[in-house]
Amino acid sequence: MTPLAPLLEEFFTERLIAQRHASPNTIAAYRDTFRLLLRFTHDTAGKKPCEVDLTDLDAALIGGFLTHLETERGVSVRTRNARLTAIRSLFQFASFRHPEHGAIIARVLSIPPKRADRAIVTFLTDTEIHALLAAPDRDTRIGRRDNTILAVAIQTGLRVSELVGLTCADIKLGTGAHVRCYGKGRKERITPLSGASRDLVGDWLNERNGTATDPLFAGPSSRPLTRDAIRRLVNRHVKTATPASPSLATKQVTPHVLRHTCAMQLLQAGVDLAVIALWLGHENTRTTQIYLHADLSIKQRALDRTAPNTAATGRYQPADPLLAYLESL
Repeated sequence: MTPLAPLLEEFFTERLIAQRHASPNTIAAYRDTFRLLLRFTHDTAGKKPCEVDLTDLDAALIGGFLTHLETERGVSVRTRNARLTAIRSLFQFASFRHPEHGAIIARVLSIPPKRADRAIVTFLTDTEIHALLAAPDRDTRIGRRDNTILAVAIQTGLRVSELVGLTCADIKLGTGAHVRCYGKGRKERITPLSGASRDLVGDWLNERNGTATDPLFAGPSSRPLTRDAIRRLVNRHVKTATPASPSLATKQVTPHVLRHTCAMQLLQAGVDLAVIALWLGHENTRTTQIYLHADLSIKQRALDRTAPNTAATGRYQPADPLLAYLESL
C-alpha cells in the first residue's frame, strides 16, 4: 500500500467530513472522481489502484485523464471542470501532508479549468406544461405519484436532489402551505405551494400514509426515489406527452428543465430577480440573470417601447435660406 491510500482516507475523513462538513452529494462526487482517476491510471500505467502513488499522478496523467473524460466518456466541460476541482482539492491537502512532492503538486494545481459555452436555458411553454402534467395515468398509484412530482417540481423549482430528499414532515398544508427543503450549500429554505399544488400534495400525503420521516416520494420498496429514477420518469412522461405537444420533441427535457420552467414562469409574471433568486436558492442574483437572456418576450417589450427609426438618413440641410443663415451664425 502506497502513501496515497492513507492520504485519500485523511482527505475524506479529516478535510471533507470533519473540517468542511461537506454534504453527502459533494462527498459522493469527489469519491466518483477518484474512482475514475484510479481506474484510468490502472488502464494507462498498468498499476493496481492500491499500487498508485502520489508521484504517479503528475500533471501529464491528470491532463490525459481530463481529456479521456471529454473524448471517451463524453462528459461536458462543466463536468470536466468539476472533476478537476476535486483533484485540485486533494492536491492542496497533499501540499501540507507531503511537501517533498511540492513540484508535482504545483504543476497539477496549475492546470486551468476550461471555459464553457453558455447556452440559453431550455424551459417549457404553457402548452407543453399542460401536456406533460396530463401524461401520467392518474388511475394508478404510480401515475398519481408521478403527476404530483411533476407538478411540485414545476411549481416550486426544487433541484432534483432536493425533491428526492423531501420527507412527509417537510410539507405544511393549510394557511401558508409550503415545502421545506435543505438545498445546495446546506441552505434551508421554504417555498410556497399554490392552491393546485397544495391539493395535489395533500391528496398524495393521504394516499401515501407515511410517518413524518418517511420519504414523500418513494419507490416500490418504500425507499426514496433516486435522481436517476426521477430522470427516467420525466423522460417517460415527456415521450407520452409529445403527441399532444409536438414541440417537446425538439427539447431535451430533464428534471432541471422543470426548475428552469418555474423560474421563467415567475419572471414572465413580473417577479423581481432578487425574489426569484431566493425562491430557487441561488447564492447570487447573477446566477438568476440567465433567465433574462432566455426570455424573448422581455426583449420584445423593450423593443416595443423604443421609437421606430423613421428619420431620414444623411446630414441635416435647412430647407429655407433664412434658416440657413441663422444656422450658420
